Order: sequence, then structure tokens, then C-alpha cells
Amino acid sequence: MFREVSRNKKQILSEERCREILSKSTSGVLSLIGDDDYTYGVPLSYTLKDNTLYFHCAKKGHKIDALSKHNKVSFAVIDADEISQAEYTTYFRSVIVFGKARFIEEPDEQRIILRQLAQKYSPDFMDGADDEIDKGIKAVQIIALDIEHISGKESLRFTQQV
Repeated sequence: MFREVSRNKKQILSEERCREILSKSTSGVLSLIGDDDYTYGVPLSYTLKDNTLYFHCAKKGHKIDALSKHNKVSFAVIDADEISQAEYTTYFRSVIVFGKARFIEEPDEQRIILRQLAQKYSPDFMDGADDEIDKGIKAVQIIALDIEHISGKESLRFTQQV
């Protein structure tokens, strides 16, 4: 169902390494099928728990409309992107996840995910997290992406640095 990463097999990242990158990175691009069958890619912050990525957004908009029609999505994170002008190349490391998205509607589960997002992005300000969550929770939609496939790849230069 899912294609293997092309090129040199040395460049393929292990699933464990892909999950490490997902855990430490702070943003990526969620790609989905939008209006009129055009793809739609949107940068988002996220958090990873077990085998699921979580995003938060407004309750209405392009993302919500698209996900209501097609729940199969991908999410890409760039961990490294170093340009080497003299070599006409880029040293890269990236991860892509494929899966099905779903809406989290249960308020207690939403609150847990919003706290996890706060812990990731504002760990020094957790004392005020619950107040912020209380103020905004009615306007927030939580999206879960259940991971079906994960792959990662890096430039050969990075494989030689291990």
C-alpha cells in the first residue's frame, strides 16, 4: 500500500529515529485533499502521543471542510536542511507520516491534548495553561492523525556522521 523510500537504502531512517524527530520537531505540513480535488498543505504545530499526532485549529475553515470529505492525509517534518552551494546540493533529513485523521469531540480528551500541546510549546508557563485552555476550548477543534505508515530519509552525508 505504501511505497518504499527511493534511492540509497543507507539513507532510510529507522522508525525509532523517525519518532525521535517527530517528538522533538515543532512544526510540519499537513497535506490533504482540498476543494475541487486540489491538494492542500498547511503548516501546523503538533504533538505526538503513542501512535497519534494531534493538531489544534479553529472549528471552521478549509482544513475542517477538507477533512470532513477525505480523512486520508500525510504530515511532513523537515529536521535538517543545510544548503551546500559549492556542491550544488542540500543536506537534508525529513520524516513523513501517512494516516487517517479524525476529530476529537470529547471535552476531557480535548483538554488532555491541549495540556500536552502547552507542555511541549510553553513548558515554563504551565501554571497558566489551564486558564488559557478554559478560555479557548469552545473555539478549538482537535484533530488526531492515527499513524498508519511512517518513513524518513536523510542525505548520505548525514549517514556518514553516525
